[in-house]
Amino acid sequence: MELFRSHVLICGGTGCTSSGSTELLKRFEELLAENGLEKEVKLVHTGCFGLCEAGPVVIVYPEGAFYSRIKAEDVETIVKEHLIKGRIVTSLLHKDSVDSTGAIRALDEIDFYKKQNRVALRNCGVIDPENINEYIAFDGYKALAKCLTELSREEVIDIVKASGLRGRGGAGFSTGMKWQFAYNSVNDQKYVCCNADEGDPGAFMDRSVLEGDPHVVLEAMAIAGYAIGADQGYIYVRAEYPIAVKRLQIAIKQAREAGVLGKDIFGTGFNFDIGLRLGAGAFVCGEETALLASIEGQRGEPRPRPPFPAVKGLFGKPTLLNNVETYANIPQIILKGADWFANMGTERSKGTKVFALGGKINNTGLVEVPMGTTLREIIYEIGGGIPKNKAFKAVQTGGPSGGCLPASMLDTPVDYDNLVAAGSMMGSGGMIVMDEDNCMVDIARFFLDFTVDESCGKCTPCRIGTRRMLEILDRIVEGKGEDGDIEKLESLAASIKASALCALGQTAPNPVLSTLKHFRHEYEAHIYEKRCPAGVCQKLLSYVIDPAKCRGCTMCAKVCPAGAITGSVKQPHVINTEKCLKCGACMDKCKFGAISKK
Repeated sequence: MELFRSHVLICGGTGCTSSGSTELLKRFEELLAENGLEKEVKLVHTGCFGLCEAGPVVIVYPEGAFYSRIKAEDVETIVKEHLIKGRIVTSLLHKDSVDSTGAIRALDEIDFYKKQNRVALRNCGVIDPENINEYIAFDGYKALAKCLTELSREEVIDIVKASGLRGRGGAGFSTGMKWQFAYNSVNDQKYVCCNADEGDPGAFMDRSVLEGDPHVVLEAMAIAGYAIGADQGYIYVRAEYPIAVKRLQIAIKQAREAGVLGKDIFGTGFNFDIGLRLGAGAFVCGEETALLASIEGQRGEPRPRPPFPAVKGLFGKPTLLNNVETYANIPQIILKGADWFANMGTERSKGTKVFALGGKINNTGLVEVPMGTTLREIIYEIGGGIPKNKAFKAVQTGGPSGGCLPASMLDTPVDYDNLVAAGSMMGSGGMIVMDEDNCMVDIARFFLDFTVDESCGKCTPCRIGTRRMLEILDRIVEGKGEDGDIEKLESLAASIKASALCALGQTAPNPVLSTLKHFRHEYEAHIYEKRCPAGVCQKLLSYVIDPAKCRGCTMCAKVCPAGAITGSVKQPHVINTEKCLKCGACMDKCKFGAISKK
């Protein structure tokens, strides 16, 4: 066994990779070789650390130095100062990783991580996802071995049921009950499938698990295969996730070579293998029957249920389908017991939940917290609050299918039931924060536009109804809203929710309904006053120059593409509102704050 005096962990998730972490890895390799440190310092290209705002991230152990926003030119400094001379480069440390005395804080003492409990993400940012031995060193495939050698199929299902784990893909159905239904179905062939078709705007929870800990999904699927009596699994993953796809391919190959996938696993006679199927990015394929149709090579469209996939699924055979995060909890539940998992969270929502925290928030990234943690704790204590001390306005949970919750609901505990009661939903885990500068009518229009574009078109309520809603919203943000438009939106929303074929259509009106409920005054201002209170909707804006502040520098006139600004040097200028394109270039260039939008 090789022993190293230092370990350098470099984030290899999509966010840090796009910021240049691969170049950091190469530079570390070059400098370690130049200084003869290859046998003393271990480089580990990990998955996502979670704090994406700080990327690219490099952590050096045993000191635990958390270096953030590292550039290629910083690597030489870290090698020479930290790895050779033993002096931590304080200027490159993350701002919250040092306490008031100058001592290095442990990762779980940093504000972003302090309230988190990483279960599904436990190995992300810790191990090399392309090395099965590192996964095994962290109890990998131990749960599968326990199931195959110590537990009956029924006992495995009972443990999952007792844990209270609910599906993390959005619906929140009991995972154990779903496994039980698939087990009860009698057939000569059964399948286990994984939904890795993460399509919500701003969501990257499942992608990060696949990039940082792919073997946990393979192990969980094998456990599920044993439990329900299946010998074949399929992972349906977006082709837009190239790093995740690559690491899954490597993981499957390594698992087969290690004998934890394939024939006669652990000498027990149990056979199970996994194949990959790449999706083309259709949001509707997140719906289980549409996903299964796509795996079969058919158009990704939902079908009426029943029969449910547990009875008649892939190729007409009983099929178990869970998403990535759901599977990521399974090995730990088997090893640590149902009570361990059930003791986290709330009475009806057990365990933890991963959220992709984005939007107007200081600490963007992945957050895993116990169910029942409040929105306020996530946004302010973990997320670090709103940039530039702007006022919090709303948070969108559940993606395009969810709703926008206002500041008055910041103390809402985040779990399945409380979010639904508040007019939103858990969804797969997207959480987008909005501040005072966001227009809620425009936000509703954005999400509905996404849903309209992603509708498969199979059923009339979704295909036609959502488009009619979008047309009304388009008119409203363009200043052409009419009396009765709000009532039309509510009527259309009710009809779509009651009659659409699948959950995509049934939940499509949620962003509109939730913003109407909590921000109705903004709709009314758009329609009746022809005014956008947030100053976002261009057709409802007008730019004015305050003559008391204008210094007559002429800069605004020079940058105006329409020639709408006139005035003499050192004299107040004037904007011709009829010629103004409302592009905002003048306001951006004004150094005296003389131009404002109304």
